[in-house]
Amino acid sequence: MLNKYPMWKNLMVIIIIAIGAFYATPNLFGEDHAVQVVATRGAEVTVSTQSTVTDVLESKGIAVKRSELENGQLLVRVNNPDQQLLAKEAIAQVLGNNYTVALNLAPATPEWLESLGGSPMKLGLDLRGGVHFLMEVDMGEALRKMEEAKIADFRSQLREEKIRYAGIRKTAKGIEIKFRDAETVGVAERFLKTKSNDMVFSDGSRDGNFFLLADMSEAYIKQVKEEALQQNITTIRNRVNELGVAEPVVQRQGAERIIVELPGVQDTARAKEILGATASIEFRMVDDKADPEAAASGRVSAASEVYQRRGGGIAVLRKEVMLTGDHITGAQPTFDEYSRPQVAINLDAKGGSIFSNVTKDNIGNPMATLFIEYKDSGLRNPDGTVKMTKIEEVISVATIQARLGRNFVITGLEHKEAQSLALLLRAGALIAPVTIVEERTIGPSLGKENIENGMQAMIFGLAIVLVFMLVYYRAFGFIANLALLANLVMVVGVMSMIPGAVLTLPGIAGMVLTVGMAVDGNVLIYERIREELLAGRSVQQAIHEGYANAFSTIADANITTFMTALILFAVGTGAVKGFAVTLMIGIATSMFTAIVGTRSIVNALWGGKRLKTLSI
Repeated sequence: MLNKYPMWKNLMVIIIIAIGAFYATPNLFGEDHAVQVVATRGAEVTVSTQSTVTDVLESKGIAVKRSELENGQLLVRVNNPDQQLLAKEAIAQVLGNNYTVALNLAPATPEWLESLGGSPMKLGLDLRGGVHFLMEVDMGEALRKMEEAKIADFRSQLREEKIRYAGIRKTAKGIEIKFRDAETVGVAERFLKTKSNDMVFSDGSRDGNFFLLADMSEAYIKQVKEEALQQNITTIRNRVNELGVAEPVVQRQGAERIIVELPGVQDTARAKEILGATASIEFRMVDDKADPEAAASGRVSAASEVYQRRGGGIAVLRKEVMLTGDHITGAQPTFDEYSRPQVAINLDAKGGSIFSNVTKDNIGNPMATLFIEYKDSGLRNPDGTVKMTKIEEVISVATIQARLGRNFVITGLEHKEAQSLALLLRAGALIAPVTIVEERTIGPSLGKENIENGMQAMIFGLAIVLVFMLVYYRAFGFIANLALLANLVMVVGVMSMIPGAVLTLPGIAGMVLTVGMAVDGNVLIYERIREELLAGRSVQQAIHEGYANAFSTIADANITTFMTALILFAVGTGAVKGFAVTLMIGIATSMFTAIVGTRSIVNALWGGKRLKTLSI
């Protein structure tokens, strides 16, 4: 029958709107003001830590709504922002520098709703408050490390092929390999070209010595820089996730910079410590032949260097780097058969091959794990960037028991050291250090004000649209208003469902724009129904023609807007992406509610009835 939906279509509309409403529900419960505690540098958050925190807050007269210890992180919920600030200060004072204490907002969603997958929308930095960093990758250091890796590769490849060379070193023009005769130069060049097609080779002679010069091609330099940026982004994201910062944003800006936003964190100094953003790992052999007394005064061979050990004392390490941390794919703290702590390491295929080759001749010799960190010195470079201080320390020394491949263990650690090292290795090592060129803190009060202003704008806009539609289109206007409310609920529900979706202040602007756009489709349909009625069509025919003929116009308008939003999302950053996401979701849901949703209600109320007039 004309203007009658089959049962399955009505059920589909009800189910889709119900799902949207279910996932939007967690946003009604708001958030609790909370303090988050995470251990750093070998410490642990335990039940004892939880008891200490609870006791100190009770002694300060701060009521604890709920204290949650999960995955080595403690979340303490309090009643209001004032108590939150007091709690942070008290906890930081009693726990000391081995713990990161940060302000946070924890969803107050009931446990039963969480168990069914319900969670509120994630809020961006401008709504939640937090810290913003703009970091620049040291591409010169990335290229230097790659050249060092190439030198090590050339040494091992020439040895395996039994091609004798007099020396190999880094020069201003590239990597120089010396040979004793021109014939060997030709053999080496032909062989190395098959192994390193990303290098440009040239030969020559000087002072009776023959040499082969290898330099990175322009395409390879570009590739190295791109990989350094992507690897650093992945590493920083992994570290932030491992250390429990809620809903971070880590994304590239341009060719050499990275944006890091940490919602809920207010202390920039502690935020830098959370990131560990400028740390890296190197595995080197220990020079066990070095004279300890001479090494203590800094006198070692040209092939070795002296480093401080984290627990005190010194270690003499070979300059040649066996492996860097960027080949590590997994690291877990475990225990051996005697219940002694160790760290189980997993490498990628390339790292496993490298490690197998360099350890087969070093069985029984000690290997060191060198931790390198660049910290803010408090000074500025002439160009205004932060001047970084380089800190290098040996965090473990272990004996190689057998030829190592993709899986091996690091021993000789305390339990807390094993956990800390596993965390750092699992999160990854930076290919090149980064410097912070810009930092900004957004307070939670400003974020709260942004939310209030955004919601106020949305409520006013919604109220105006609802009144206009009700007055101008009467009963059909009431149906359009129901569809508009259902559309907003679905937008919130979809935003809550998508793991990577973050609501920002421009995102709220996108929702406000969606309110106006959502009724556009109904306006086109209703005006077409009026035209059909004026042309003498029956009520049922007018409804049918109104929805059928207006569909193509609605689809064209929304598809072009959706494509524009998609382009904004693809090329935009930060706030622009937030606006584009809500706009795209709003377009999709408004198409459904304006066409399918309202048609379902109209069909249910008036479909199949012999009517002479419509309230439109």
